Amino acid sequence: MAESKGIQDFTTGNVTGKMLRFAAPLFVSNLLQIIYNTADMVIVSHAAGKAGLSAVSVGGDITNFLTYFAMGFCNAASVVISQYIGAGWNRKLGRLIGTFFSFLAVLSIGLSVVCLSVRIPILNLMNCPPESFEQALKYASTCMVGLMFIYGYNATAAVFRGMGDSKHPFIFISISALMNIILDIILVIYLHMGAFGAAIATVFSQAFSFIISSIYLIRHFGDYSIDITARGFFRIEGEMLAPLVKLGIPMALKSAAIQFSKVFLNSWINSYGVTVSAMAGIAAKIANISNLFSNCVNTAGSAMVGQNIGAEKYDRVPRIMLTAFTVTLVCNCFLIFLVVFYPNLFFGIFTSDPDVMMVAMEYRPICVVILLGSAFRALMNSFMNGSGNYKINFIIAILDGLIIRICSGLFFGLVLGMAYRGFWWGDAVAGFTPVWIGGIYYLSGRWKTRKYVIKED
Repeated sequence: MAESKGIQDFTTGNVTGKMLRFAAPLFVSNLLQIIYNTADMVIVSHAAGKAGLSAVSVGGDITNFLTYFAMGFCNAASVVISQYIGAGWNRKLGRLIGTFFSFLAVLSIGLSVVCLSVRIPILNLMNCPPESFEQALKYASTCMVGLMFIYGYNATAAVFRGMGDSKHPFIFISISALMNIILDIILVIYLHMGAFGAAIATVFSQAFSFIISSIYLIRHFGDYSIDITARGFFRIEGEMLAPLVKLGIPMALKSAAIQFSKVFLNSWINSYGVTVSAMAGIAAKIANISNLFSNCVNTAGSAMVGQNIGAEKYDRVPRIMLTAFTVTLVCNCFLIFLVVFYPNLFFGIFTSDPDVMMVAMEYRPICVVILLGSAFRALMNSFMNGSGNYKINFIIAILDGLIIRICSGLFFGLVLGMAYRGFWWGDAVAGFTPVWIGGIYYLSGRWKTRKYVIKED
């Protein structure tokens, strides 16, 4: 493959060593992102009580849905970039990146306009508790207005990851995390702006991170073998858009469908009152923590699988998958230990409300299953995403997002009468969907081709 200063070659060398070196900055980056997202919740919880905590939970669900939709295209861009690099197609990177940024900018503006026009009906559909409605509306509206900056940061980070560079996203997210926490303290605690202040802190910090990361990328195009002019950032080429859309739409649908199903389940959970709604917000943060290890290993594994499939080195793919699973399982076992043996300490990080803590104790066994599912998903998602097979992601979107999670939640929650606990169990069970689908795909051997992304000249 063609090498350059900023691009890391994953097609040779020790798999475990390269994955750990690539995943380590991603882990710290994701950890910082979890910290500053959790800071919103912790600071608002102590400053505005469980009504504020519920507002961040409900408003955060909407923001996460919109963000995860964009992440489908960002993950697709990383896979396409990695396969282009593996195949030695560096000359096309500039055109691909310009098309990607232009497309995502148009998408973010369109979604902002649409969502702002229907934000109140959305909150009503989510059964937002009356005590939290006004704060949740301000939180969601602010994030909708700043959607372009949220998308922009994720786009630049996706480009770096596709190149095999995980260090610079870490630097930029570190700056964003520090700024977010400082703004949270100022706006929420000292200016008493509640959930609205937390939303402003989130959008402003990500906007700043997007600006500085874009400037760095532009100034170092040569290091990454990127050939693009300023005008190229405002042009969409059909040839470059085709693989992004073909792979990005199923990935976006998968991310959006899964998040939609979570929002659907949470709308039922919210109907059980503000205490349970507050715990739903904590459960979402715990899910983010469980995905902390899974996502960074998944991202590293996807880039590594993508490069090796692009270079047609299929024998390295099973070693990448095994390494991804081992690393994630070891990390999540530590969290399981805390949940099982030190639940008061673990859940007490998020709240001191005794009613919420009582619900948290009911959530413990569900949490263990979610953590185990996260480890297995890292194994299969890194493999399936890196393969570039858009059909697999579409199947997961339908089954995981729109069928299994919703049907399981309704079955456990309503049919079996388990109430809000049943909806959490439905979410936990559905988390294993990519595992068995990916297992079938791996055993079929049909992934041993780069035709899904690479079209030979």
